[in-house]
Amino acid sequence: MFIGGFDFFVITNLVNNKLSWAIILVVGVLGYWAGDWQGYSRSQADVKKAQETAGQKAGEDAAKAANPFKASNPLEGVESNPFEEAKKILNPFN
Repeated sequence: MFIGGFDFFVITNLVNNKLSWAIILVVGVLGYWAGDWQGYSRSQADVKKAQETAGQKAGEDAAKAANPFKASNPLEGVESNPFEEAKKILNPFN
């Protein structure tokens, strides 16, 4: 009778042990899946933000490089009129 009772205890313990391992496994898999899902969402947002920043920077750099109006004017500040002397010669009455 002792052996039969011992067998029942061992079998019950093994079933409880398997059930607890199954619960631990399910909780672990669900936790991994939830963490992976959140991490993936965060990484998508980070990648999108980095791409937008890189796109804006590239656009600004291209605009600065291709804008001919940002070039310095070599005649800026020159106030002499080359036709003033010719005007005096051609029209002495003025």
